[in-house]
Amino acid sequence: MENFEPTLLGLIVLLPLVGFLINGAVALFTPGNKGVSTWVGPGVVGLAFLIAVVNFIGMFGAELTAPIVRSYWSWMPVGDLQVDAALQLDQLSILMTLIVTGVGFLIHVFSVGYMKGDPGYARYFAFLNLFVFFMLTLVLGANFPVLFVGWEGVGLCSYLLIGFWFRDREKADAGKKAFIVNRIGDFGLLIAMFMIFAHVGTLDFVGVFAAAPETFVYGGAVVTAIALFLFLGAVGKSAQIPLYVWLPDAMAGPTPVSALIHAATMVTAGVYLIARSSVLFALSPTAMMTVAIVGAVTALFAATIGLVQTDIKKVLAYSTVSQLGFMVVGVGVGAYAAGIFHLMTHAFFKALLFMGAGAVIHAMHHAFHETHQDWDAQDMRNMGGLKRFMPKTWIFMWIGTLAIAGVWPLAGFFSKDEIIWMAAAHAQGPFEVVFTLVWVILFIAAMLTAFYMTRLMILTFHGENRSGPGGRHIHEAPAVMWVPLAILAVLSIVGGWINIPRPISATPILGWIPPWHTEWLHYWLAPVTATADNVFRTRVGELLEVGPFGGGEAFWAAVAFMIAMVIIALTTVWLGKQERKPAVETPPYRGFAKVLYDKWYVDEIYDAVIVRPVVNGSRALWRYVDDGIVDRAANGVGSLARGLGWLGSRLQTGNLNVYALAIVAGALLILLTVVGL
Repeated sequence: MENFEPTLLGLIVLLPLVGFLINGAVALFTPGNKGVSTWVGPGVVGLAFLIAVVNFIGMFGAELTAPIVRSYWSWMPVGDLQVDAALQLDQLSILMTLIVTGVGFLIHVFSVGYMKGDPGYARYFAFLNLFVFFMLTLVLGANFPVLFVGWEGVGLCSYLLIGFWFRDREKADAGKKAFIVNRIGDFGLLIAMFMIFAHVGTLDFVGVFAAAPETFVYGGAVVTAIALFLFLGAVGKSAQIPLYVWLPDAMAGPTPVSALIHAATMVTAGVYLIARSSVLFALSPTAMMTVAIVGAVTALFAATIGLVQTDIKKVLAYSTVSQLGFMVVGVGVGAYAAGIFHLMTHAFFKALLFMGAGAVIHAMHHAFHETHQDWDAQDMRNMGGLKRFMPKTWIFMWIGTLAIAGVWPLAGFFSKDEIIWMAAAHAQGPFEVVFTLVWVILFIAAMLTAFYMTRLMILTFHGENRSGPGGRHIHEAPAVMWVPLAILAVLSIVGGWINIPRPISATPILGWIPPWHTEWLHYWLAPVTATADNVFRTRVGELLEVGPFGGGEAFWAAVAFMIAMVIIALTTVWLGKQERKPAVETPPYRGFAKVLYDKWYVDEIYDAVIVRPVVNGSRALWRYVDDGIVDRAANGVGSLARGLGWLGSRLQTGNLNVYALAIVAGALLILLTVVGL
């Protein structure tokens, strides 16, 4: 390993925190001063990205084989528990840092145009900067407690940003829902941390993962419990069944917030946690199988809901839940690099799609406002034909759509198909049937993705315009909004090329870049997942090179590509022939379509089985226990004391003769009692 010294590592984390403090002060004292927030909000994240790039270049040339840990102070020195406030730089953390700061910077720039007229402009950027700070704390933390600080921090910021327009009760409730649902997952992460410390004696990543293979029995109950509790935390943050319900409601916040949550920050935390703890999952085949099954079911389940949604952001929200399922399958079957690869490419095209949808909503809202139409600016049934008014956004969103649909040579083709193939490659041994089923489910989910994303584009940009009088006011987004879209569109095209199998170069490229390796991202992340890979190879062996129904990786990638193209073409033709009307003239869904539109009634089931019984039980406890017993007992004691005080006050007459008489009577009573005894 060549010598490498991180450059301003702590500053990467601190810059967004400084931005939060500055923008917070502006929001409190001079909320009308938007100039400061315009420069500080995106600026601090952009500087953090530049520092991350410098460190990445240094690491790229250094060939690091072990993480670099920088401890800043002793945080929790309590007996055997020694936790430092420390950051860890390795191949996984720097990749996540580049995604968070790079995509986050583009979202901040886009927000300058999107939130321009909002009175909470400075407060918005303060919360956005704080969100990035906590996410960087999460991915750069060198131990579980520091990670947990970031973990809870992004949960807090999601509450603040989803409920940003808190005067609207529905939006405030959506923020609370995200916060409460995630507490369930957080409980699992805490229990896992307690168990890790009890058995390993440390919570530092380096110490835990080095000791795990010798400390835990392969397939044992302890390591399985730890992995499953860690996965419970991931289920909450990465919105998997059954805790996915908060993410679609997160659309209540400003659209750039949706882009940040769905693409670069909060929902990627669960996938990152599994990849970071890869050795613990590799030691538990039961946990790995559970992760893969949950991810596959989530991918298909969310895709079915996305088929009929009419809100453009809701389609993208369920798309995110589905794509997260793909990532979870990747890390669940032991293909950690493949899961992180899809996390990266998804950050590009999902940020592009959400911000493109934001540009559309921005234009539609302005158009309906100008014509005083009380129409839903997010309902795709009120759009249509927007490519004539917003040609740049139309092109960029088609690129994002083709990328997420898995069309060659865009980014999603390489990352998503690799996960599908890795599920097929794991279809061997005792879990062969299970992983074959996972493979089939992912194939179906990928086909549904091509359909509902094409439907989104056709309803929004093609056909006749259905915006009524507002149509003449629709216009392209300003440059501050479409330039970030253009950059993300380029990344959505070329982002997957870094992991294409290539011939290995025997000599440095351009004289200084190290020899290029086959599937570069796998090579890059290998030092992080080496221990887990060794455990897997020792217990399972090498993966198969043939799918369950024959054919290799290239064959099935070609099949997936052709199926996606056929579905896109057929969907375009089918929807293009249908006559469309605005939402107010469209009849409601019936039959199975209504079941999908109402999201399989999961929210209603949760409300009936969990929410209402908890609320009713809480009210009963308040009425009969708190008010009926506790409060009455407390009030009774107070009344008794008051009554005794009143009786005592009757004896205080102020008449000396009465006091003398009482003393004599008391003395006689005592004397008679004694004599009587």
